[in-house]
Amino acid sequence: AAMGGFGGCLDDRLVRDVLGRQPIYSEADAADPTADGVWAFAPRDLDDPVVVPPGSVRTVDGDETVLTFPDPPAADSDAAMAAVIDALTGALGVDGTEKTATDGTENNATDDVAIAFSGGIDSTLVASGFPDAPLYVVGFEGCHDIAAAREAAAAIDRADDLTVIELTHDDLIDAVPRVAAAIGRTNPMDVTIALPLLAVAERAAADGYDRLALGQGADELFGGYSKVVEPADDHRVEGDTVRGAVRETIETLPGQLERDVCGLSAAGVEPVTPFLQDRVVDAALRLPGELLATPEARKVALRRFARETVGLPEAVAGADKKAVQYGTYVSRELDRLARQNGYKRRMDDHVGQYIRELCDTSA
Repeated sequence: AAMGGFGGCLDDRLVRDVLGRQPIYSEADAADPTADGVWAFAPRDLDDPVVVPPGSVRTVDGDETVLTFPDPPAADSDAAMAAVIDALTGALGVDGTEKTATDGTENNATDDVAIAFSGGIDSTLVASGFPDAPLYVVGFEGCHDIAAAREAAAAIDRADDLTVIELTHDDLIDAVPRVAAAIGRTNPMDVTIALPLLAVAERAAADGYDRLALGQGADELFGGYSKVVEPADDHRVEGDTVRGAVRETIETLPGQLERDVCGLSAAGVEPVTPFLQDRVVDAALRLPGELLATPEARKVALRRFARETVGLPEAVAGADKKAVQYGTYVSRELDRLARQNGYKRRMDDHVGQYIRELCDTSA
């Protein structure tokens, strides 16, 4: 892409790359959105922020779409798999090659990197590229993600690298207003997804790490969602082919990145996202359906890479993961707190109402 992963102010224009990897905002009523003080990388820094759409340029004349997401045809299976192996090997640096950052710059320094580690295939692949980086997992006692992270860390002989951050109800009450302010959203889905990530980022920052490596984008790019398996029979997607359904999930990434990058920024860390490098995205877009998802397996190509190229144990390479808000129990426990505070499930948006109460109370 012409802009790569760039987002910022350039030549009297605000620009954001087509995947939306760096969100950028300006004041809604600004006569000149590029003037000092009326644009920012985080919504919390403006009074009435409006995000620049992905692939767009914002000037005094308004927004103009200058990049559209590519839609290449599927390559044959062997060529597509070879491209994925080449792209992931370089992005992750798993064979000793130089890792590169999302913007294409060298990214070899690892002493300031921590890893958000849920024990699934995505975060374990990221961990394989940073063998000396600490691993952090967050959740409530007894949750899926903590158990999976412990098992995966032991399976790759890195149990001693794992830090477990156990959440309590008090932690949720304290974190919700900060998360909502950081991401500029109060709906339960976004808050419960962003909260575990913010908790890990804050702990990593407190421990002296400036960057947090994530498995972000792997599910979207490589067919990790159940709704893409048989899309013609699934009401959650419009496409009737696996490739079409996967493309729909990829197109949700800019909105997710807006949420997650803002959350990490508020915690004082920068994201490291190997799966979102241009070369990985390009290779993933060319995968045929049978290397994305089948009724028997999802993320087919990624799992092959994990098994055959990286050598991850089958317990990790073949494991499914839960969405972070469920795997950490954050969604369940926030629902429990809402009900304990009088917001019953029969009420409309009962968890959202509770979130907004917490935000108002903390203001």
